[in-house]
Amino acid sequence: MSKLTISEAAKLKGVATSTLRRWEAEGKLIPERTANGHRRYDLAQLLGIKPDNSITVGYARVSSHDQKSDLETQKQVLELYCAQHGWTYQIIEDLGSGLNYSKRGLQRLIRMITDNQVERLVLTHKDRLLRFGSELIFSLCEHFGTEVVIINRTEDASHEEDLAKDVLEIITVFSARLYGSRSHKNKKIVEELREFATRI
Repeated sequence: MSKLTISEAAKLKGVATSTLRRWEAEGKLIPERTANGHRRYDLAQLLGIKPDNSITVGYARVSSHDQKSDLETQKQVLELYCAQHGWTYQIIEDLGSGLNYSKRGLQRLIRMITDNQVERLVLTHKDRLLRFGSELIFSLCEHFGTEVVIINRTEDASHEEDLAKDVLEIITVFSARLYGSRSHKNKKIVEELREFATRI
């Protein structure tokens, strides 16, 4: 992998070259030196260094408006946890399905991570991020040096209703295709699946 000059590294990180020199003096980021004494920066090491203004982000999500009380509870837990650890933080909240990758808050979180603005991501539960595919976001965090903290790693029974709604959404997507054939048998299968989902 090619090495970056100090000006290239500064541009990539969005900081001044003087900041890179200060990080070197603090032992935060030590570049290699050429035979002529010029600094050369490793890309992987550079991506792992957070700007001085990076913060902790707590992410809270519920699926629907009737779960607003749960959203407030999540936010309170996140705020208390971050405050107890003395972290500078902000809370991003979302209202939408755990299957929806286009939620405004989630998109904002991804932009902040890729802009190296997030030192750590805090969740009350893993599935608050996404029902399926949260590992993709965690891989992104690892690549950009963002620590992931999950307060409660066990399944919470209170999220069963949320799971049922996500299952119904999956059924709805597939039923649109099945209904296209106008098959009475297909419609019956979908209705049975929906009835089962409501009993989860």
